[in-house]
Amino acid sequence: MKQIQLGTSNQKVSSVILGCMRINGAEHPERIIETAFDNGINFFDHADIYGGGECENIFASALAKTSIKREELFIQTKCGIVPSVMFDFSKKHITESVEGSLKRLKMDYVDALLLHRPDTLVEPEEVAEAFDELEKSGKVRYFGVSNQKPMQVELLKKYVKQPLLINQLQFGLKHSGMIDQGIHVNMTDEASVDHDGSVLDYSRLNEMTIQAWSPYQYGFFEGVFIGNEKFPKLNQKLAELAEKYHTTPTGLASAWILRHPANIQVIAGTMNVGRIKEIAQASDVELSREDWYALYREAGNILP
Repeated sequence: MKQIQLGTSNQKVSSVILGCMRINGAEHPERIIETAFDNGINFFDHADIYGGGECENIFASALAKTSIKREELFIQTKCGIVPSVMFDFSKKHITESVEGSLKRLKMDYVDALLLHRPDTLVEPEEVAEAFDELEKSGKVRYFGVSNQKPMQVELLKKYVKQPLLINQLQFGLKHSGMIDQGIHVNMTDEASVDHDGSVLDYSRLNEMTIQAWSPYQYGFFEGVFIGNEKFPKLNQKLAELAEKYHTTPTGLASAWILRHPANIQVIAGTMNVGRIKEIAQASDVELSREDWYALYREAGNILP
């Protein structure tokens, strides 16, 4: 398993993350955790809202059935979404959310805490107070954000003392907007529109680790593009190159993300042990520049 440095820290983590949003639907969650760990994945991603909190409970119970030690894992959780109600980055909500996650996970600390989605009513001074309190108490080691633009990160950084190491963003062959606008600079076509403030370049300049969520989805949670008849050219190329690189189409779609020099992590949300193995093994696949661009083009993108 390829290891990367997390942001500006000295922490090394696996390039593939197991996302635990669907672990409440797994028949044998302990087997899921063991399969991931045995294949080099030591990073597990949670959020306080996944399964209404039940996913963290299930993970804790399943982990207790394995021989894996807490210290061997990197555990990340997120907070800030009050489902169907609001976003909340208040100090009270952040600290209470972490306490809830720790209780459900049956842990004394989490390795990383991310602010889940932008709260337009954020008072960054409160975020700073919450982070200081959580760091001082030893309950959170590292901090980051999710789905935020560079200027939103900069606003937080004006007040927050801790480095913001992570930005979790949707990215994959059918969600390549952060790449498209960089390729179509000085053009007037749709792909040239910058929707996210050059977040890819910003992340590289500031050494923030991007974590790619839902990397195999297309549209707004419309489905998976791999093996989907809606995308025959892309799937034909995935199958062709998967054979060349001795992997699978899913593995290749993962390798496409991992090939980018920004050291992006892939969040695999599958609870299928076979697919976990495919994705983990793909971390060792090094796509050529030509093949990387071939997949990009077959995904429906045009090179100007």
